[in-house]
Amino acid sequence: MAVMQQVVLSSGRRMPVLGMGTATYPVPPDEIITSAVIDAIELGYRHFDTASIYGSERAVGHAIATALERGLIRSRDELFVTTKLWCTDMHADRVVPALQESLRALGLEYIDLYLIHYPVRLKGDKQMVFTSEDVIPLDMPTVWEAMEKCQSLGLAKSIGVSNFTCRKLADLLSHAKIPPAVNQVEINPVWQQRKLRDLCSEKGIHVTAYSLLGAIGVFWGSNAVLECEEVKRIAQSLGKKKEPRYA
Repeated sequence: MAVMQQVVLSSGRRMPVLGMGTATYPVPPDEIITSAVIDAIELGYRHFDTASIYGSERAVGHAIATALERGLIRSRDELFVTTKLWCTDMHADRVVPALQESLRALGLEYIDLYLIHYPVRLKGDKQMVFTSEDVIPLDMPTVWEAMEKCQSLGLAKSIGVSNFTCRKLADLLSHAKIPPAVNQVEINPVWQQRKLRDLCSEKGIHVTAYSLLGAIGVFWGSNAVLECEEVKRIAQSLGKKKEPRYA
């Protein structure tokens, strides 16, 4: 793979624009995730995205350690690693401990990008599926202040958000001392989020897209992308065909 194109975030850090996500369901054994990440490093990937809720942090950390042992990378600094704060830890006094727990799972001293996974606070145990009955009041200003502390302590080189709408972003920016460097949201050919992208561009927030081909078989998305006639026409013109895949 050629040298990966990078973007400079508002934090001043450089982020490879193409990353490998590690969210799968059901969660596979660690060795499968580890092997996939090592293969990706060999191919030239340098940006890896995980989250505490994915159950993949430990496997990603093992892959990084193995890549260092094999000489596939010279130092951990060659990689850009993103992880996320889950909704059950969306309370001011849980943010830093949650990141420290993620760092222990990854076996890293710092994370390159730490994101709020959703602008929602949940009660109960950590789980990906939730209903409105699980949602409890959220004090976003104090949570974001704790995210800023993660950066000031050097535990996270950049901080940001995920799944934030225009309104949620505007509310956050009204009190943030350190603005989010990234907003990671679902974007694909049939869900282009132009209004949100325009706002982020105006505010200097980099937009990272996930589920570029939809998200069949998981908790969101549909087959609207792969079944889109225009996408099919482009694929046929390039001699491509749809293969079974995992989100």
